[in-house]
Amino acid sequence: MKILSYNVNGIRSAASKGLFDYLKTENPDIVCLQEIKAEKDQADLAAIESLGYHHFWFSAQKKGYSGVAIFSKIKPKNVVYGCNQPDFDFEGRCIRADFDNFSVLSVYFPSGTTGDIRQEIKYKFLDHMLDYASELEKELPALIVCGDYNICHKPIDIHNPAGNKDSSGFLPEERAWMEKWFANGYTDTFRLHNQDPHHYTWWSFRAGARGNNKGWRIDYISVSDTLKDKVVAAAIVPEAKHSDHCPMWCEIEI
Repeated sequence: MKILSYNVNGIRSAASKGLFDYLKTENPDIVCLQEIKAEKDQADLAAIESLGYHHFWFSAQKKGYSGVAIFSKIKPKNVVYGCNQPDFDFEGRCIRADFDNFSVLSVYFPSGTTGDIRQEIKYKFLDHMLDYASELEKELPALIVCGDYNICHKPIDIHNPAGNKDSSGFLPEERAWMEKWFANGYTDTFRLHNQDPHHYTWWSFRAGARGNNKGWRIDYISVSDTLKDKVVAAAIVPEAKHSDHCPMWCEIEI
């Protein structure tokens, strides 16, 4: 099974740049999108359905902001909208699809780059997500958590670790949370198969960052350790350019 995760920075904008043609070529079984910035009825549903996907949306209450979605060629037996926290659910941060023997989450973690208030909200979300996932695993032990985590885990995951040591997304507290996350029963699927530097999933629009590959790896597909040995491949796809992020995917024997 191929699962793809992508922060599209607006699904309508990404669609105008060939997103659906890309999905047709890549042909993932499940697609997790973040930062869709649209209501369901604002998207080209015919294009999505023509690719064979059931589609589920959890948009933010604020128009044109945040939001997540899951497209799946397999109809899930259950879909859960939100993560049991009204403030985060108001922003459309999490959607979950349950299948017979695994569950997939599409999660858009908050950014703290706009100031201290949002950074504190980010920390609260991190604490909540760790607890939420831990509780979920008691009932659903095979979780696949896809999304824009908005954190670089290690120096290898950012082009200039020394220059960004005080930047939101690479703060010691955020990286410590990532350590706790992966120590709490999750595996970074990309690093299972690739330990090389210079692999990023987001680039600033400024100063030719993408062309010079001065990026950050802030998007992840994490799997419960029960699925770790079933991950057969994982990749980041920087040549896909429908967003300031790029997609990533993993293949799991399920």
